[in-house]
Amino acid sequence: MKLSIGNKIKALRRERGITQEQLAESIGISFQAVSKWENDISLPDITLVPALASYFNISIDELFDFNLKEIQEKTEEICREAYKYRKTDPEKSRKILEEGLHKYPDNDILLNNLLYVMNYSDNPDETISVAGKLTEQTDDPAVKYDALRFLAYAFHAKGDRNSALAAIDQLPEIYFTKLTEMASLQTGKSKLEAAEKQKWISFENLLQMMIKIAEYYEETGNITAALSEINRALLLLSAMKEEEKIEKFKI
Repeated sequence: MKLSIGNKIKALRRERGITQEQLAESIGISFQAVSKWENDISLPDITLVPALASYFNISIDELFDFNLKEIQEKTEEICREAYKYRKTDPEKSRKILEEGLHKYPDNDILLNNLLYVMNYSDNPDETISVAGKLTEQTDDPAVKYDALRFLAYAFHAKGDRNSALAAIDQLPEIYFTKLTEMASLQTGKSKLEAAEKQKWISFENLLQMMIKIAEYYEETGNITAALSEINRALLLLSAMKEEEKIEKFKI
């Protein structure tokens, strides 16, 4: 059985006859932080990992002799639990994610999910802080692009149009997705599932863009064109309302 990172640090420390205070002083943190690691209350900040490995004269791989897959599974479980309350009780969803972040500090997936329950309209600086950190630290393009999107919305809410556009400019213009290519290349049920999910994603995006077009016409005083666009959107909704999404692949 593999040790947690906290237990690994505790074992290395005791093996060398070092107190928590001595370890803490050597790497420039409080002994309370070391205690939290060893009790699995929190994890070391990623920036401290090289110093810890160097202190114990081992490789980073040796230091992280614990189950990364298990951590991924646990953070995904936290996100699934938080997602249940994202729309109905965002404060509860946020609390679940923040508790997760106490145990898994700066985890990309937890921070990404946290952005969805922050109110960038009322508190744009908070969103800018989290989204900005994510864009700098994550190696996952999907997480980075999502963070940039929230960053743009938050800057826009703050009235900083230039920064909002600078964030948007970092997003790639993509005209295909994994789902569109899967629908083109797969056969049978896999083809259906990919096409079905992409259909609803595309449909919802289409409706959103029609609303934006109507908003533009309204802003410029062309009420007739705005109403015409909204009526077309309503016709599309009417045409699709009888269709049911495949349960497993609802978005």
